[in-house]
Amino acid sequence: MNIHCAVKRCVTFGHYRLIVSDACKINYSTSNKRATVDDGEIERLSSLVWWGPQSPCYPLRSFNTIRVPFIMDGLGGNSSDKKTINPFANKKLLEVGSGGGILAEALAAKGADIIGLEPGQELVDVAQNHCDTNPDIADNKPKYVCTTIEEHSEQYPGYYDAVVASEVIEHVLNQELFVECCIRALKPGGRIFFTTQSKTFLAWFHHIFVFESVIKLVPKGTHEYDKFITPKTLTGILERHNCRVELVRGMMYYPWSDKWKWIRYSHAYYALQAIKLNN
Repeated sequence: MNIHCAVKRCVTFGHYRLIVSDACKINYSTSNKRATVDDGEIERLSSLVWWGPQSPCYPLRSFNTIRVPFIMDGLGGNSSDKKTINPFANKKLLEVGSGGGILAEALAAKGADIIGLEPGQELVDVAQNHCDTNPDIADNKPKYVCTTIEEHSEQYPGYYDAVVASEVIEHVLNQELFVECCIRALKPGGRIFFTTQSKTFLAWFHHIFVFESVIKLVPKGTHEYDKFITPKTLTGILERHNCRVELVRGMMYYPWSDKWKWIRYSHAYYALQAIKLNN
């Protein structure tokens, strides 16, 4: 992989100084099957307690209250009878970066035929062990695979009706390659869903300063501002790889009530839905 980057620049937020890189021109080679994997992130995520009352991941569980319906609505199309039609019927879903299985289990409980992809074996074990104890999905368990999206998309090109990358793109290396590989695994006409932080002062303030340093909602170092991505940048990547963005929605987490809500602006946190075009 050859990388040609512009000179790094300094961004100052109050007393905080961040060194961020401007856009890079990258020539990718998928001969490196872990080109998007940040091993430090895998190690950090593997050390977390994913389930239980003391888990720092509890906001991800409450997040299911809005992200699961977002995915279901996106797959339901324009049906006027969404309450009776299962949007997951006859569809194969792939969650890229499934972690401890929090979203995959919630989707499986709604009837999704879902595979969770995770490059860390310890995380796969956590997810598998928990789903084996969940009676709500006893008849429809997610299947977990320890591999990378680079390798999986080469083995299963154009295979899935939907690909989900929720809280993942801000933790990977080579974001454009990551998105490209996700799209490669998607059928023409299939949908791809992202949730992530925008690259703005507001996103930094909420997710790094407040959530990590002030109220310590998540461990310090969970997020890197340089890996945040705006809806405009993500849209550009998707369009370069034969997708059209259908919907962008802003959202916010309220830690004092453990509630997630849709909001009018997407300057801090957003969900995005796109469709893979036929040509």
